[in-house]
Amino acid sequence: MKVNPSKASFFVIVASTLEAAAHGGVIGYSINGVYYEGFKAYNTPTGQTTIQREWDSYDPITDVTNSKLSCNAAGSIMPNGGQLTATITAGAKVIAYWNAWPHTVGPVMVYMAKCTTTCSEMDTSQADWFKIQEGGLLSGTVENGKWAMGDLVANNNSWTTTLPASLAPGEYLLRHELLALHSPNQPQFYPEVCAPFFVIFNLAKQPPHYQCAQLKITTGGSAVGSPTVKFPGGYSASDPAININASSLTQIATQSVTKPLLL
Repeated sequence: MKVNPSKASFFVIVASTLEAAAHGGVIGYSINGVYYEGFKAYNTPTGQTTIQREWDSYDPITDVTNSKLSCNAAGSIMPNGGQLTATITAGAKVIAYWNAWPHTVGPVMVYMAKCTTTCSEMDTSQADWFKIQEGGLLSGTVENGKWAMGDLVANNNSWTTTLPASLAPGEYLLRHELLALHSPNQPQFYPEVCAPFFVIFNLAKQPPHYQCAQLKITTGGSAVGSPTVKFPGGYSASDPAININASSLTQIATQSVTKPLLL
């Protein structure tokens, strides 16, 4: 469902009230001045209309080999024609909104994957994901410093991403991931569901088209996202960016972010 962006904060507040004790997830996006509601977790997908894949709970994934690491559980497309695709220009901004998010220690990563045919036919575990944005330890020490996740919380549980201006046109999946590091040596992955996008290049003055499944893009850039990883497969439990005890690193002022490198 598409909603005026002025209502975005309202949805965040309502969701925060209802799920104050939970972790959280992306509940919507602001794209081209339009607010798209996300999937409503803990509800049947039947009757829902969203640009997201289905995700069923706010629980973290703690196993880097979990088959749902790509787009959370269940990661399925919406049934009965409920799967939407947003249209966006290259270089445009996407604002993702979370509901109640309690954690401030950990990085924020944003990935994209080009769909080989259409995103509705894409097995996300076979997607080649490339990273377009990352934020880790911004200042201070690992234990007490300012992390990107803290910025997300401070900005009304939102995160703004500028899509690369050079990518080839086509359908893409957009994947936000929060890596919570507050529990010693027990990383918690929150692959914040996946949203399919049509990326349009050199058409910035065209009006948005929200029924995008039939749209064909014939002009634009030619860059291919790289390096890429698959999920699961992109992370190792022994990765020093993942397996840390933040509470013991009181004097350490640097911390790496997960691979791959940025596009």
